[in-house]
Amino acid sequence: MSTNGKIRVIVVDDSALVRKLLTRMLESDPGIEVVGAAPDPYAARDQIKRLDPDVITLDVEMPRMDGITFLENLMRLRPMPVVMVSSLTHDGAKVTLQALELGAVDFVTKPARELSVKLEDYAAEVVAKVKAAARATIRPLTNFSGTEREAFRERVKESLREAGAYEARSAGTRQRLVAIGASTGGTEAIRRVLECLPPDSPPIVISQHIPASFSGPFAERLNSVTSLTVKEATDRAPIMPGHAYVAPGDWHLRVQRDGARLICRIDQSETVNRHRPSVDVMFDSVAESAGSEAVGVLLTGMGRDGAEGLARMKASGAATIVQDEASSTVWGMPGAAVSLGAADEILSLEQIPARMMQFAANGRARSA
Repeated sequence: MSTNGKIRVIVVDDSALVRKLLTRMLESDPGIEVVGAAPDPYAARDQIKRLDPDVITLDVEMPRMDGITFLENLMRLRPMPVVMVSSLTHDGAKVTLQALELGAVDFVTKPARELSVKLEDYAAEVVAKVKAAARATIRPLTNFSGTEREAFRERVKESLREAGAYEARSAGTRQRLVAIGASTGGTEAIRRVLECLPPDSPPIVISQHIPASFSGPFAERLNSVTSLTVKEATDRAPIMPGHAYVAPGDWHLRVQRDGARLICRIDQSETVNRHRPSVDVMFDSVAESAGSEAVGVLLTGMGRDGAEGLARMKASGAATIVQDEASSTVWGMPGAAVSLGAADEILSLEQIPARMMQFAANGRARSA
């Protein structure tokens, strides 16, 4: 942070037009100062050493060295808040998700001509995400991959075994349901929860704030690392054990009771908390359709979306879990839920899978 209290930003992009546009947008906020603009990672490296920024925005596709390679080097040698600037293509989405796994805080889509009528909204998003990144908890890359990742998974599996969650999970005859909401930092938090779960887990519905072209690749990525079957939710799809359903970007996901079974419903009704999908929308529908048979989990994220919905889930008899501040990238949504008294338990990301499964197997009262 500069002596004047402003967030210092370096914009890294090979396009002079994009550098100029992002600089103008960021400096429209009095709390942000763009101290440098670099056309490639080599120039960025020199500017980072000299200017000591609080946040950098980083293009994915650049000459001389791509953004992913640069990000990986940066997170090993000088971990700092990074907001990726990504194309809207399927391949762009896959690369961006890889960047989030390497430790980038968040991403924005690359500004394009067709965005011209929405530049004000786009600028507000860029400013909000850079401000959130400046407050984010940044961890060295070793915490996200390799042996650390395997050790994390083994500790979670041991917790599951100790909790007896595998045996208890099948008790009872009513269908249980887990609902997970997240935003900033959520793609990685959700992956780390899901990849530890057994294939016969109760069904899971997920609302992650994500653009339309990113939710499909996100579901594919989750499906590749977990024993669950993970897919984008489709309208009226039956909700089945061993499956996880990701809300499509720009669509709300609701859960509806259809006789004895639960089904997915998706729609493009108005945004809620400026989001679609909205976690509040999903949690509200779960409170109504599943009540005490459900578990609500609110993970890392910017803003308040999901906090009131989690409180309504708790009031309906559902068990509720909130990620703690220490393990969250941004403790906005979870913190808002805690302030409302919506959380039965506040747990680290590592503790959540086992407790979530206990609650799903036994409900809130029997798991106390």
